[in-house]
Amino acid sequence: MYQWDFGILWSYRWLFLNGLGVTIGFTIVIVVCGLLFGLLGAFGSLSRFRALRLLALTFIEAFRCTPILVQLIWFYYALPILAGVEMTPITASALALSLYGGSFYSEIIRGGIISIDKGQSEAGAALGMTPGQSMRRIVLPQAIKRMIPALMNQSIIQFKNTSLVSVLAVPDLVYQSQVAAHDSYRPLETYTAVAVAYAAILIPLTIIVRRGEKRLAVSE
Repeated sequence: MYQWDFGILWSYRWLFLNGLGVTIGFTIVIVVCGLLFGLLGAFGSLSRFRALRLLALTFIEAFRCTPILVQLIWFYYALPILAGVEMTPITASALALSLYGGSFYSEIIRGGIISIDKGQSEAGAALGMTPGQSMRRIVLPQAIKRMIPALMNQSIIQFKNTSLVSVLAVPDLVYQSQVAAHDSYRPLETYTAVAVAYAAILIPLTIIVRRGEKRLAVSE
């Protein structure tokens, strides 16, 4: 029978910690950038101008309907050839994951906005507000409250998606675990430890999201 030995991983603790730090920092970047892309995509899809709506729809469906792993490889290998711009693995990964997440954030934000009764916007117009002021002061505050659970769930998915950047040699937790596994010849212990690390971070976040959903449901 296989003899488990997790003690050997202690000598690789700094490797794992550095990888975890990269993963968490990377997640923050792609969530923030993804939300920005999501806002642009949502407002574009709701625009009165047909060209903007088509552009936003193209962005959303192109990234939602293709695998993220394919996007990562395309951004790193194909985009520099087409655009003539060199990209580091970190830059290519951040751009691909931000746009991928942004396409899903766009639909969440758009859905939250259109879920607000049109009478709210009409009330703002009756008070002399411009469409932009009405959106900012009346519609968005109500819509954000409904969006939060879905946005949090998508952000959790983004955290898990960072594990794919290891294919481009970005030194995240998974990449560092591969280094440790090859060096120690203990892949079972190594990848088990990585799975536990992801679970230790994501399970509390999931519980927080569920509690938040319940509170929002009660407040409505």
